[in-house]
Amino acid sequence: MKKQRIVVKIGSSSLTDNSGNIVEEKVADHTAAIAAMKQAGHEVIVVSSGAVAAGFRALGYAARPKVMAARQASAAVGQSLLIQRYISHLSPKGITAAQMLLTKGDFYSKGRFQNFYTAMTELLNRGAVPIINENDSISIEELTYGDNDMLSALVSGFLQADGLVILTDIDGLYDSNPKTNPNAKRFNFVPEISEEMLQAAGGSGSSVGTGGMKSKLLAADKAQSLGVSVFIGNGAGERKLLDIMEGKGSGTYIGSPMQPHMQRKKQWLAHHAKPSGTIIVDSGAEKAVIKGGKSLLPVGITSIEGLFDALDVVDVRNQNKDLLGRGQVFYSSVDLEKVKGLPGPEAKAYSINERAEVIHRDNWVTLKNEG
Repeated sequence: MKKQRIVVKIGSSSLTDNSGNIVEEKVADHTAAIAAMKQAGHEVIVVSSGAVAAGFRALGYAARPKVMAARQASAAVGQSLLIQRYISHLSPKGITAAQMLLTKGDFYSKGRFQNFYTAMTELLNRGAVPIINENDSISIEELTYGDNDMLSALVSGFLQADGLVILTDIDGLYDSNPKTNPNAKRFNFVPEISEEMLQAAGGSGSSVGTGGMKSKLLAADKAQSLGVSVFIGNGAGERKLLDIMEGKGSGTYIGSPMQPHMQRKKQWLAHHAKPSGTIIVDSGAEKAVIKGGKSLLPVGITSIEGLFDALDVVDVRNQNKDLLGRGQVFYSSVDLEKVKGLPGPEAKAYSINERAEVIHRDNWVTLKNEG
Protein backbone atom coordinates (compact mmCIF):
# COMPACT_ATOMS: atom_id res chain seq x y z
CA MET A 1 0.00 0.00 0.00
CA LYS A 2 1.31 3.43 -0.94
CA LYS A 3 2.02 6.04 1.70
CA GLN A 4 -1.21 7.58 2.98
CA ARG A 5 -2.03 10.67 5.04
CA ILE A 6 -4.84 9.87 7.47
CA VAL A 7 -6.64 12.07 9.99
CA VAL A 8 -7.96 10.11 12.98
CA LYS A 9 -10.62 11.73 15.13
CA ILE A 10 -10.88 10.17 18.60
CA GLY A 11 -13.97 11.08 20.61
CA SER A 12 -14.32 11.48 24.34
CA SER A 13 -16.23 8.22 24.69
CA SER A 14 -13.34 6.41 23.00
CA LEU A 15 -10.90 7.67 25.64
CA THR A 16 -12.78 7.79 28.95
CA ASP A 17 -15.15 5.83 31.13
CA ASN A 18 -18.69 6.93 31.94
CA SER A 19 -17.41 9.02 34.83
CA GLY A 20 -15.08 10.97 32.59
CA ASN A 21 -11.83 9.40 33.73
CA ILE A 22 -9.20 8.69 31.06
CA VAL A 23 -8.84 4.91 30.64
CA GLU A 24 -5.21 3.90 30.13
CA GLU A 25 -6.20 0.77 28.21
CA LYS A 26 -8.13 2.87 25.67
CA VAL A 27 -5.23 5.28 25.19
CA ALA A 28 -2.85 2.33 24.82
CA ASP A 29 -5.09 0.76 22.19
CA HIS A 30 -5.25 3.95 20.11
CA THR A 31 -1.55 4.69 20.34
CA ALA A 32 -0.64 1.11 19.41
CA ALA A 33 -2.74 1.49 16.25
CA ILE A 34 -1.12 4.85 15.50
CA ALA A 35 2.35 3.31 15.94
CA ALA A 36 1.45 0.48 13.56
CA MET A 37 0.40 3.04 10.97
CA LYS A 38 3.66 4.92 11.39
CA GLN A 39 5.69 1.72 11.11
CA ALA A 40 3.88 0.97 7.85
CA GLY A 41 5.08 4.32 6.49
CA HIS A 42 1.88 6.35 6.77
CA GLU A 43 1.34 9.86 8.14
CA VAL A 44 -1.14 10.19 11.00
CA ILE A 45 -2.77 13.33 12.33
CA VAL A 46 -4.91 12.92 15.46
CA VAL A 47 -7.84 15.19 16.33
CA SER A 48 -8.53 14.26 19.92
CA SER A 49 -11.43 15.17 22.14
CA GLY A 50 -11.38 14.45 25.86
CA ALA A 51 -9.95 17.58 27.47
CA VAL A 52 -13.17 18.60 29.24
CA ALA A 53 -13.98 14.99 30.07
CA ALA A 54 -10.50 14.44 31.47
CA GLY A 55 -10.41 17.62 33.55
CA PHE A 56 -13.75 18.09 35.26
CA ARG A 57 -13.17 15.53 38.01
CA ALA A 58 -9.78 17.02 38.85
CA LEU A 59 -11.61 20.27 39.68
CA GLY A 60 -14.10 18.49 41.91
CA TYR A 61 -17.13 18.41 39.61
CA ALA A 62 -19.29 15.31 40.11
CA ALA A 63 -20.35 15.24 36.45
CA ARG A 64 -19.44 16.93 33.21
CA PRO A 65 -20.34 20.59 33.84
CA LYS A 66 -22.88 22.42 31.68
CA VAL A 67 -21.91 25.95 32.70
CA MET A 68 -19.52 27.41 30.14
CA ALA A 69 -16.95 28.75 32.61
CA ALA A 70 -16.75 25.35 34.34
CA ARG A 71 -16.28 23.61 30.99
CA GLN A 72 -13.52 26.03 30.03
CA ALA A 73 -11.78 25.49 33.36
CA SER A 74 -12.12 21.72 32.95
CA ALA A 75 -10.56 21.95 29.49
CA ALA A 76 -7.62 23.95 30.83
CA VAL A 77 -6.86 21.20 33.35
CA GLY A 78 -7.80 18.27 31.15
CA GLN A 79 -5.78 19.24 28.09
CA SER A 80 -2.48 18.79 29.92
CA LEU A 81 -3.68 15.46 31.38
CA LEU A 82 -4.72 14.32 27.91
CA ILE A 83 -1.48 15.16 26.11
CA GLN A 84 0.54 13.60 28.94
CA ARG A 85 -1.20 10.29 28.27
CA TYR A 86 -0.46 10.43 24.57
CA ILE A 87 3.19 11.29 25.17
CA SER A 88 3.64 8.55 27.77
CA HIS A 89 2.35 5.91 25.32
CA LEU A 90 3.91 7.18 22.09
CA SER A 91 7.36 8.14 23.38
CA PRO A 92 8.44 4.55 24.24
CA LYS A 93 7.55 3.64 20.65
CA GLY A 94 9.95 6.28 19.36
CA ILE A 95 7.17 8.61 18.22
CA THR A 96 7.09 12.30 19.08
CA ALA A 97 3.67 13.74 19.89
CA ALA A 98 3.08 17.40 19.02
CA GLN A 99 0.24 19.32 20.61
CA MET A 100 -1.65 21.93 18.59
CA LEU A 101 -4.64 23.86 19.95
CA LEU A 102 -6.83 25.66 17.44
CA THR A 103 -9.71 28.12 17.39
CA LYS A 104 -11.94 29.22 14.55
CA GLY A 105 -9.89 32.41 14.40
CA ASP A 106 -6.94 30.36 13.16
CA PHE A 107 -9.02 29.46 10.11
CA TYR A 108 -10.57 32.91 9.54
CA SER A 109 -7.18 34.58 9.13
CA LYS A 110 -5.53 33.71 5.84
CA GLY A 111 -2.08 34.27 7.35
CA ARG A 112 -2.70 32.02 10.36
CA PHE A 113 -4.35 29.50 8.04
CA GLN A 114 -1.13 29.32 6.02
CA ASN A 115 1.04 29.26 9.15
CA PHE A 116 -0.91 26.27 10.42
CA TYR A 117 -0.22 24.43 7.18
CA THR A 118 3.50 25.27 7.30
CA ALA A 119 3.84 24.02 10.88
CA MET A 120 1.85 20.84 10.19
CA THR A 121 3.90 20.06 7.11
CA GLU A 122 7.16 20.39 9.03
CA LEU A 123 5.88 18.20 11.87
CA LEU A 124 4.87 15.48 9.41
CA ASN A 125 8.17 15.75 7.54
CA ARG A 126 9.98 15.20 10.87
CA GLY A 127 7.92 12.10 11.63
CA ALA A 128 5.88 13.56 14.49
CA VAL A 129 2.22 12.82 15.20
CA PRO A 130 0.32 16.12 15.57
CA ILE A 131 -2.44 15.89 18.18
CA ILE A 132 -4.99 18.61 17.58
CA ASN A 133 -7.76 19.84 19.84
CA GLU A 134 -9.90 22.92 19.96
CA ASN A 135 -8.66 25.54 22.40
CA ASP A 136 -11.75 25.10 24.53
CA SER A 137 -10.36 26.89 27.58
CA ILE A 138 -10.39 30.32 25.90
CA SER A 139 -12.78 30.03 22.99
CA ILE A 140 -16.48 29.81 23.83
CA GLU A 141 -17.60 29.42 20.23
CA GLU A 142 -15.43 26.35 19.70
CA LEU A 143 -17.28 24.32 22.32
CA THR A 144 -20.28 24.20 19.97
CA TYR A 145 -18.32 22.54 17.13
CA GLY A 146 -19.61 19.05 17.89
CA ASP A 147 -16.87 17.36 19.90
CA ASN A 148 -14.22 18.07 17.26
CA ASP A 149 -16.06 16.24 14.49
CA MET A 150 -16.27 19.26 12.20
CA LEU A 151 -12.74 20.33 13.10
CA SER A 152 -11.45 16.93 12.00
CA ALA A 153 -13.24 17.32 8.65
CA LEU A 154 -11.77 20.77 8.06
CA VAL A 155 -8.28 19.61 9.03
CA SER A 156 -8.50 16.57 6.74
CA GLY A 157 -9.50 18.72 3.80
CA PHE A 158 -6.95 21.41 4.58
CA LEU A 159 -4.11 18.88 4.73
CA GLN A 160 -5.48 17.05 1.66
CA ALA A 161 -5.62 13.81 3.59
CA ASP A 162 -6.34 10.50 1.88
CA GLY A 163 -8.98 9.68 4.47
CA LEU A 164 -10.72 10.74 7.67
CA VAL A 165 -11.32 8.07 10.32
CA ILE A 166 -13.90 9.04 12.96
CA LEU A 167 -13.63 6.61 15.85
CA THR A 168 -16.69 6.38 18.07
CA ASP A 169 -18.46 3.97 20.41
CA ILE A 170 -20.83 2.72 17.67
CA ASP A 171 -19.63 0.51 14.82
CA GLY A 172 -20.95 2.64 11.98
CA LEU A 173 -24.20 3.99 10.57
CA TYR A 174 -27.51 2.14 11.04
CA ASP A 175 -30.97 2.47 9.58
CA SER A 176 -32.25 2.95 13.16
CA ASN A 177 -30.78 3.27 16.64
CA PRO A 178 -28.95 -0.01 17.44
CA LYS A 179 -29.09 0.77 21.17
CA THR A 180 -32.88 0.62 21.17
CA ASN A 181 -33.59 -1.58 18.14
CA PRO A 182 -31.83 -4.98 18.11
CA ASN A 183 -32.89 -5.44 14.47
CA ALA A 184 -31.18 -2.27 13.26
CA LYS A 185 -29.19 -2.82 10.08
CA ARG A 186 -25.71 -1.40 9.61
CA PHE A 187 -24.63 0.25 6.38
CA ASN A 188 -21.19 -0.97 5.32
CA PHE A 189 -20.95 1.68 2.60
CA VAL A 190 -22.89 4.79 1.61
CA PRO A 191 -21.93 6.95 -1.38
CA GLU A 192 -22.87 10.22 0.30
CA ILE A 193 -24.67 11.73 3.28
CA SER A 194 -28.35 12.26 2.52
CA GLU A 195 -30.81 14.66 4.13
CA GLU A 196 -32.76 11.64 5.40
CA MET A 197 -29.69 10.40 7.28
CA LEU A 198 -29.21 13.78 8.92
CA GLN A 199 -32.85 13.96 9.99
CA ALA A 200 -32.71 10.45 11.46
CA ALA A 201 -29.49 11.04 13.42
CA GLY A 202 -29.88 11.51 17.15
CA GLY A 203 -28.02 13.47 19.79
CA SER A 204 -24.96 12.73 21.85
CA GLY A 205 -24.50 9.07 22.67
CA SER A 206 -22.31 9.61 25.72
CA SER A 207 -22.46 11.51 28.98
CA VAL A 208 -18.87 12.65 28.56
CA GLY A 209 -19.02 13.72 24.90
CA THR A 210 -20.82 16.49 23.02
CA GLY A 211 -20.79 15.05 19.51
CA GLY A 212 -23.62 12.74 18.51
CA MET A 213 -24.07 10.87 15.24
CA LYS A 214 -25.53 13.92 13.52
CA SER A 215 -22.35 15.91 14.09
CA LYS A 216 -20.36 13.02 12.62
CA LEU A 217 -22.59 12.92 9.55
CA LEU A 218 -22.23 16.67 9.07
CA ALA A 219 -18.47 16.28 9.39
CA ALA A 220 -18.46 13.44 6.87
CA ASP A 221 -20.47 15.54 4.45
CA LYS A 222 -18.03 18.43 4.84
CA ALA A 223 -15.00 16.18 4.38
CA GLN A 224 -16.52 14.74 1.22
CA SER A 225 -17.09 18.23 -0.17
CA LEU A 226 -13.35 18.83 0.35
CA GLY A 227 -12.41 15.62 -1.46
CA VAL A 228 -11.78 13.35 1.54
CA SER A 229 -13.38 9.93 2.03
CA VAL A 230 -14.60 9.03 5.51
CA PHE A 231 -14.92 6.02 7.81
CA ILE A 232 -17.16 6.10 10.90
CA GLY A 233 -16.89 3.20 13.31
CA ASN A 234 -14.73 1.58 15.96
CA GLY A 235 -12.28 -1.25 16.39
CA ALA A 236 -9.66 -2.64 18.71
CA GLY A 237 -6.04 -3.69 18.56
CA GLU A 238 -2.94 -2.33 16.93
CA ARG A 239 -4.16 -3.24 13.43
CA LYS A 240 -7.51 -1.44 13.62
CA LEU A 241 -6.41 1.59 11.58
CA LEU A 242 -4.58 -0.55 9.04
CA ASP A 243 -7.68 -2.73 8.72
CA ILE A 244 -9.79 0.35 8.12
CA MET A 245 -7.44 1.48 5.35
CA GLU A 246 -7.64 -1.96 3.77
CA GLY A 247 -11.45 -1.89 3.71
CA LYS A 248 -11.86 -4.30 6.62
CA GLY A 249 -12.93 -1.84 9.29
CA SER A 250 -15.82 -2.32 11.71
CA GLY A 251 -18.01 0.53 10.57
CA THR A 252 -19.29 2.46 7.57
CA TYR A 253 -17.30 3.78 4.62
CA ILE A 254 -18.59 7.00 3.10
CA GLY A 255 -17.70 8.21 -0.39
CA SER A 256 -15.24 7.18 -3.05
CA PRO A 257 -11.48 7.15 -2.37
CA MET A 258 -10.89 8.75 -5.79
CA GLN A 259 -12.17 12.27 -5.16
CA PRO A 260 -10.28 15.43 -6.15
CA HIS A 261 -9.14 17.63 -3.26
CA MET A 262 -10.31 21.22 -3.05
CA GLN A 263 -7.40 23.67 -3.23
CA ARG A 264 -6.42 25.16 0.15
CA LYS A 265 -7.05 28.72 -1.03
CA LYS A 266 -10.56 27.78 -2.11
CA GLN A 267 -11.17 25.90 1.15
CA TRP A 268 -10.29 29.09 3.02
CA LEU A 269 -12.63 31.15 0.84
CA ALA A 270 -15.50 28.67 1.06
CA HIS A 271 -15.41 27.66 4.71
CA HIS A 272 -13.35 30.09 6.78
CA ALA A 273 -13.03 33.62 5.36
CA LYS A 274 -15.46 36.23 6.70
CA PRO A 275 -17.06 38.24 3.87
CA SER A 276 -16.76 42.01 4.22
CA GLY A 277 -19.54 42.85 1.78
CA THR A 278 -21.74 41.67 -1.07
CA ILE A 279 -21.74 42.19 -4.84
CA ILE A 280 -24.98 41.79 -6.79
CA VAL A 281 -24.63 40.66 -10.42
CA ASP A 282 -26.93 40.37 -13.43
CA SER A 283 -27.94 37.15 -15.18
CA GLY A 284 -25.19 37.47 -17.78
CA ALA A 285 -22.47 37.64 -15.16
CA GLU A 286 -24.07 34.78 -13.23
CA LYS A 287 -23.99 32.55 -16.29
CA ALA A 288 -20.41 33.52 -17.18
CA VAL A 289 -19.05 32.88 -13.69
CA ILE A 290 -21.07 29.81 -12.67
CA LYS A 291 -21.44 27.94 -15.96
CA GLY A 292 -18.63 29.40 -18.01
CA GLY A 293 -15.91 29.39 -15.36
CA LYS A 294 -15.07 33.03 -16.15
CA SER A 295 -13.76 35.81 -13.93
CA LEU A 296 -16.23 38.42 -12.66
CA LEU A 297 -16.02 41.69 -14.61
CA PRO A 298 -17.40 45.14 -13.68
CA VAL A 299 -19.88 45.18 -16.57
CA GLY A 300 -22.02 42.49 -14.90
CA ILE A 301 -22.25 44.17 -11.49
CA THR A 302 -25.50 45.95 -10.64
CA SER A 303 -24.98 46.99 -7.00
CA ILE A 304 -22.65 46.73 -4.01
CA GLU A 305 -23.52 46.24 -0.33
CA GLY A 306 -21.16 47.05 2.54
CA LEU A 307 -17.74 48.67 2.74
CA PHE A 308 -14.64 46.70 1.81
CA ASP A 309 -11.07 47.20 0.64
CA ALA A 310 -9.25 45.63 -2.28
CA LEU A 311 -8.24 42.01 -1.48
CA ASP A 312 -11.09 41.64 1.01
CA VAL A 313 -13.43 38.66 0.63
CA VAL A 314 -17.00 39.30 -0.55
CA ASP A 315 -20.10 37.27 -1.29
CA VAL A 316 -21.59 37.38 -4.78
CA ARG A 317 -25.36 37.08 -5.21
CA ASN A 318 -27.74 37.23 -8.14
CA GLN A 319 -30.76 39.50 -8.62
CA ASN A 320 -32.85 37.24 -6.38
CA LYS A 321 -30.18 37.54 -3.66
CA ASP A 322 -29.30 33.83 -4.00
CA LEU A 323 -25.71 33.17 -2.98
CA LEU A 324 -23.57 32.24 -5.99
CA GLY A 325 -20.08 32.19 -4.51
CA ARG A 326 -17.33 34.04 -2.71
CA GLY A 327 -14.02 35.57 -3.72
CA GLN A 328 -11.27 38.13 -3.19
CA VAL A 329 -11.84 41.45 -4.94
CA PHE A 330 -9.30 43.62 -6.76
CA TYR A 331 -11.38 46.77 -6.13
CA SER A 332 -12.49 48.57 -3.00
CA SER A 333 -16.23 49.11 -2.58
CA VAL A 334 -15.73 52.84 -3.21
CA ASP A 335 -13.93 52.25 -6.51
CA LEU A 336 -16.31 49.47 -7.50
CA GLU A 337 -19.23 51.89 -7.21
CA LYS A 338 -17.49 54.05 -9.81
CA VAL A 339 -16.94 51.26 -12.33
CA LYS A 340 -19.94 48.93 -11.91
CA GLY A 341 -21.60 48.28 -15.24
CA LEU A 342 -18.59 49.56 -17.21
CA PRO A 343 -16.61 47.47 -19.72
CA GLY A 344 -13.21 46.19 -18.57
CA PRO A 345 -10.92 48.70 -20.37
CA GLU A 346 -12.70 51.64 -18.74
CA ALA A 347 -12.68 50.09 -15.26
CA LYS A 348 -9.17 48.68 -14.85
CA ALA A 349 -7.57 51.99 -13.88
CA TYR A 350 -9.35 51.67 -10.52
CA SER A 351 -8.04 48.14 -9.84
CA ILE A 352 -5.08 47.61 -7.52
CA ASN A 353 -3.34 45.62 -10.25
CA GLU A 354 -4.78 47.55 -13.22
CA ARG A 355 -6.66 44.50 -14.45
CA ALA A 356 -10.28 44.41 -15.45
CA GLU A 357 -11.33 41.45 -13.28
CA VAL A 358 -13.19 42.30 -10.11
CA ILE A 359 -12.73 38.69 -8.90
CA HIS A 360 -10.33 36.48 -10.85
CA ARG A 361 -11.52 32.90 -11.25
CA ASP A 362 -8.43 31.71 -9.31
CA ASN A 363 -9.68 33.72 -6.31
CA TRP A 364 -13.27 32.48 -6.60
CA VAL A 365 -15.21 29.54 -5.20
CA THR A 366 -18.74 28.57 -6.20
CA LEU A 367 -21.02 27.81 -3.25
CA LYS A 368 -24.31 26.05 -2.84
CA ASN A 369 -27.29 28.29 -2.57
CA GLU A 370 -27.60 29.25 1.09
CA GLY A 371 -30.61 31.49 0.59
